[in-house]
Amino acid sequence: MNWRSTRSVESGVNALSPPKCRTAQRLRRLAGAGAAGALIASLAGCMAGPDYAPPTDVAPVKFKENDRKSTAAGARERWKPISPLDIADRGDWWLVFQDEDLTKLVAQVEISNQTVAAAAAAYDQSRQLVREGQAGLFPTVTTGYTPSRSRSVSSGSAVYSSNVSVATNLDWEIDVWGRIRRTVEADAAAAQVSAADLANAKLSAQIQLAVAYFSLRTSDELLASIESTLVLFRRTRDILKNQYTIGTTSRADFVTADNQVLSTEATAINVGLQRAQYEHAIAVLIGRSPSELSIRKRRWSGKTPPAAPAGLPSELLERRPDIAAAERRLQQQNALIGVAIANFYPRVSLSPALDFAAAKPWPVTAAHEAWSLAGSATQTLFDGGLLDAQRKAAEASYRQAVATYRQTVLTAFQQVEDDLASIRALSAQVKRLDKAVAEAREAVDVYFNQYRVGTVAFTSVVTAQATLLSGIESALTARQNLFVATVNLIGALGGGWDASRLPAIDALSAIEPPLPVPASALPAAFETAQSAR
Repeated sequence: MNWRSTRSVESGVNALSPPKCRTAQRLRRLAGAGAAGALIASLAGCMAGPDYAPPTDVAPVKFKENDRKSTAAGARERWKPISPLDIADRGDWWLVFQDEDLTKLVAQVEISNQTVAAAAAAYDQSRQLVREGQAGLFPTVTTGYTPSRSRSVSSGSAVYSSNVSVATNLDWEIDVWGRIRRTVEADAAAAQVSAADLANAKLSAQIQLAVAYFSLRTSDELLASIESTLVLFRRTRDILKNQYTIGTTSRADFVTADNQVLSTEATAINVGLQRAQYEHAIAVLIGRSPSELSIRKRRWSGKTPPAAPAGLPSELLERRPDIAAAERRLQQQNALIGVAIANFYPRVSLSPALDFAAAKPWPVTAAHEAWSLAGSATQTLFDGGLLDAQRKAAEASYRQAVATYRQTVLTAFQQVEDDLASIRALSAQVKRLDKAVAEAREAVDVYFNQYRVGTVAFTSVVTAQATLLSGIESALTARQNLFVATVNLIGALGGGWDASRLPAIDALSAIEPPLPVPASALPAAFETAQSAR
């Protein structure tokens, strides 16, 4: 796979190049523009740091394992490429298995799974962090109300006086270099990461539940086969016991039959234990205590899983939430480089203040007011290399995010290739094991008939029966693995998710003025306050 990047950090361009401004005259006018001009310059002015450019990945033309002939039962053609939204358009991916119990269980994951709940809370937290960053674009206004009363003695008489002061201060950092806006950009990208992590948590829990469910149903089918086999084994043992009692068969035949029953019963106990553990895992995945869930046993009607189209490798980059999360981390780290670079430039702020004083609490008249308007620009002259170290650390974090993104993409392609190879191999294995089971059943009948006429020893019958039971177990295990590989392939393909489901970064970073009343009501509210004075 080839990787292309347009980032200045990787290409060696000086990351401390001057901030990009739409109009060079903005900065020269900033000092005399007042608050309105400062706001315009803040919202549409300079932006320090490199603008984000998504990575351009040259994906393989096709999946290696997808190009081979599928040997799944009934398959006559290769996997067919699909558009990115084909799976998503089908809705819930688990419906393709047409299993009512599975559908009911998976539907509870989004509602009750605690890992999903934690990821949802993390996403809500990340959205509030965006609002927290946006608060820096607005002024901070504080007010204080200080009443006082004093007593003094003049000419032998006590003199009492009262005083009330009201002070209002405003502190506003003008985002000349885009430091705050880059912070908001990073926070919005981080919120997208959390949204993708939430989708990935849901998908992962659903995949785990489906795997546990099909493993449980395999245990049900195997237990049913063992129990039906045990009926025959016990009947044979009872017949041999009676024959041994009357002396028509040897004790060795009876002991061999009894040992076969005991061994098979032990196998059934072990399979039952595995089923219980799968049931416990399913309970936890749907947010319940294991004691609160009981899944009824039933024969598993599943023979072959539905075919899951793999699609094109390039589409995989849009389908997997973990890849989307890794790509969004790139923009987050890219924006943080801008924050680190903006710290090199002066911070400009306005600090107006308004004070009122009076001898009575209300009204405080304008005759006693005092106001001030101050501006400041602070520049770091020496910090022992702190800002430079922060910039280099931000660039290193970006390179780390790039490597993580690339590794996530490579791992995704590997998982799809592995699952395609597993499905191809397991399909062939299931076909051969089914044939082996059919031949083993025939062998049991042949050896039992030969034993009845005395041409073979009973040990031959026992061996044939053990081979049949082992073959049934192997065939069921292979079929279980085939279903698991199909589920894993669906998960590796994103389970029907696509990147368009992420909340847009523009929507996340949209500024909502934090006003106590709607903007349309402000003039009326202002007039009401004036008339009350």
